[in-house]
Amino acid sequence: MTQPTENRPAARGFASDNQASVHPDVLAALAEVNDGHQPAYGEDAVTGRLRDVVRRHFGARAEVFPVFNGTGANVVSLQAMSERWSSVVCPESAHINTDECGAAEKIAGLKLITVPTPDGKLTPDLVERYAVGFGNIQRRLPAVVSITQSTELGTVYTAEETAAVAAAAHERGLTVHMDGARIANAAASLGVPLRALTTDAGVDVLSFGGTKNGLLLGEAIVVLNPDTVRGMAYLRKSSMQLASKMRYVSAQLVALLDGDLWLRNASHANAMARRLEAAARAVPGVAITQAVQANTIFALIPKDVAERLRKRFPFYTWDEATGEVRWVCSFDTTGDDVDAFAAALAAEMAG
Repeated sequence: MTQPTENRPAARGFASDNQASVHPDVLAALAEVNDGHQPAYGEDAVTGRLRDVVRRHFGARAEVFPVFNGTGANVVSLQAMSERWSSVVCPESAHINTDECGAAEKIAGLKLITVPTPDGKLTPDLVERYAVGFGNIQRRLPAVVSITQSTELGTVYTAEETAAVAAAAHERGLTVHMDGARIANAAASLGVPLRALTTDAGVDVLSFGGTKNGLLLGEAIVVLNPDTVRGMAYLRKSSMQLASKMRYVSAQLVALLDGDLWLRNASHANAMARRLEAAARAVPGVAITQAVQANTIFALIPKDVAERLRKRFPFYTWDEATGEVRWVCSFDTTGDDVDAFAAALAAEMAG
């Protein structure tokens, strides 16, 4: 992807929800726990409260392990679900394949079996086709199917689609990992609780995303089926993802999940994406390339138009060969942000 220009933008851009601000409720939660001493490494009262909150969302067996970032959540999860001789089946567009600097392969020693898909989604047929080589010591042994919700291409798995993929994986003795960096956006889009897309659909381990939905930093590994992992606590520590002052990570996650902040933030980001999609579709010459089902829009515009727009509104070029760009809306994207960008897009395309 082409990086956004370093010029200071005149307006908030659409490069990534990682670039958004921190929600005021999250900052308030951090201030509230910043008083006195608490036991370290997750023995604090706030992390204990987070465990209860997570079980309300995901079920009584759910176990939560706060971590620093999404790459850490994914790598630790996949390590706990596999062996050094294992392989992981995932879409070609998966973040673990394209944007984590080979961490799953370098740190966990895993082989990624990447599957070409037009929309970033796996299907039972694709699992059957690519999860092969069982019993052949010349090949890596398939162990995990990893899917992303919402996908890197902005599409969403329904609960039924996830359940079908999970069933296909489990039939072959594989476990299911979900990279849920934007799972809140997916749940908001479908109007279902988080549990419907995870525990009830057969997902075994979830990397729960917070940073893209209003947190300062911090994600969480949520083990939905404890029978499918081993050594999670040790792997988190040895992978440098164990926070000593964990209450500061946990407090953010509690602020997000103990109530409806996660849903309000995600719903707003999705609504802004739909607003931008509608405005972009009305501009002659702009082609929307993927279904807009969460908070991300993919479009084709001329390269020179993208370069000029990017000086005012940062965003990424997703595919240099085709000129496809990506626009991401956040919890703090405003209607004025969208309208200003849409007007600039229309003017550049007309000019």
